[in-house]
Amino acid sequence: MSTTRTPQAASADATEHPRLPEGADERFTGFGVLGLAFHDGDCLALRVMTRTSIGPGYRAIWHRTPEGAWHMFVTTDPAHSCPRYFSTAATFERVPEIDLSWTDPARLRVRIPGVLDWDLRLRATPATRTMSALGSSLPAAARRSDPLLRAMGPMVRPILRTGRMRMAGAAPNRQRFQVVPTQLWRVAASTASIHGRDLGPIGALDRQSRLGDFWMPQHGLFYIGDARFSAFDPAEHAAVVVPADGRPEDARPR
Repeated sequence: MSTTRTPQAASADATEHPRLPEGADERFTGFGVLGLAFHDGDCLALRVMTRTSIGPGYRAIWHRTPEGAWHMFVTTDPAHSCPRYFSTAATFERVPEIDLSWTDPARLRVRIPGVLDWDLRLRATPATRTMSALGSSLPAAARRSDPLLRAMGPMVRPILRTGRMRMAGAAPNRQRFQVVPTQLWRVAASTASIHGRDLGPIGALDRQSRLGDFWMPQHGLFYIGDARFSAFDPAEHAAVVVPADGRPEDARPR
């Protein structure tokens, strides 16, 4: 697979020709922003799952406040989207739409009408080209190898200056995960506002943020790639519960 395409072209291919990995676990393919930190303490992430093994494709925005609280906006049933794995660590809500528009081949605008306005400028660097070449060349067996994926996390850190990274681990709801980016671009610049509040300049956090074993990169990365999670087991994993106030709750049988 070529690693020289623009982010817009690669995202279009992931949308028009989604290639779901094989397996009996819960599988996802798509693109988005792994994470983007803002100097004053906010963090945003974007997930555009163009195909999944557990339901329809969907879009999601993750937002961390400067106080450390996480909230997720999703376009489908929370039990079949990101809260399925993260609801014990984040509140969540379903929204009618998350709009994406490419204003040029490396510039993306993300909007939740009345809630979020987020603009991203992306660029390839020698480091992202190196990691894209590696990720896109991994054979299927390697993409499912926990030892290999665990070893890749420390390797990525100095190359991409992400801070701590884990490509295999446990989500807050206790499912095991594997994440394999096959193409990467650096977030070169970004502005965002949420509920009318300007998030200010991008920049690494004083203390790197995470959800379970998923660490948010200290410098933003746009990705194309796949993810796997353990098949849901009600005896082991926390289920998504949607109480009246939308607060997260651990629903594992006691």
